[in-house]
Amino acid sequence: MPRALITGITGQDGLYLSELLLAKGYEVYGLIRGQNNPKLELVRNTVPGVKLVTGDLTDISSLIRALEVAQPDEVYNLGAISFVAYSWENALLTSEVTGKAVLNILEAVRLYSHDDMSKVRFYQASSSEMFGKVQEVPQRENTLLWPRSPYGVAKVFGHYMTINYRESYGMHASSGILFNHESPRRGPEFVTRKVSQAVARISLGLQDDITLGNLDAKRDWGFAGDYVDAMWRMLQQDEADDYVVATGETHSIRELLDIAFRHVGIDDWEPLVKQDPRFMRPAEVDLLIGDPSKAHDQLGWERKVDFPGLVTMMVENDLAEQRALNGR
Repeated sequence: MPRALITGITGQDGLYLSELLLAKGYEVYGLIRGQNNPKLELVRNTVPGVKLVTGDLTDISSLIRALEVAQPDEVYNLGAISFVAYSWENALLTSEVTGKAVLNILEAVRLYSHDDMSKVRFYQASSSEMFGKVQEVPQRENTLLWPRSPYGVAKVFGHYMTINYRESYGMHASSGILFNHESPRRGPEFVTRKVSQAVARISLGLQDDITLGNLDAKRDWGFAGDYVDAMWRMLQQDEADDYVVATGETHSIRELLDIAFRHVGIDDWEPLVKQDPRFMRPAEVDLLIGDPSKAHDQLGWERKVDFPGLVTMMVENDLAEQRALNGR
């Protein structure tokens, strides 16, 4: 039975990846920070088959202990402070957790492996935010990185450190450059879930309107459940490498609003949507659209859920959730 250790187990990717690995017969361990983590029950209820170990990405000794408990064949480093807007307000903490902590886990894996680099395969969650001020469209694995947020800068550090450990020590260490991926498990601070939740509440008479930032911002959005399959496929390859995981399509916030509101029978959403400069980024990224050709060709990976399917899935989930919460 293969064994895996997942950091960031409480996030949407950690939960979907856990489900995927458990279904494949893995023994799955999840790293969780703090004894009173508010998401502890969420993990236990969603993926009861996962064994939880306590640790902190900023504490390398706790990571080594977690590795000794889990004895993993594969490590998936998904843990990060992942809300981009927060990274301007807390740049130092973001750098510690999203950037430097990648070095911590890489070094912990190296020490745990006792220089037998075939012992553990490592996955690093890189991000399309690394492209920032894009230098070519679409973005590929070899596109110049030009991050435009503290989060993006931290992710670049982690990305290159992963490559460095692969080249310096022969570690089977791969990075997935994942473009925006969403799901009903996305936190409500992210724009896709903020929209799906608000649309559900507005349609049920529980909310009057929604306030957003730049409605013309465009992203390459996919379904998180599809993207974790690409992570797993990377670690099954003979050679470690880096892969862009994306849909190859871009959609605006306006398109997101069109599909979401139309699903609840509202065609004219403009009176229901307000804009506030507080939700504008200090430095907006340009046209993020990924070229997933390498993932298609080498990993055999394909996305299954298209953009309209993703948005309606999220709205349907929030309709059911809001009805249950409010007795509608």
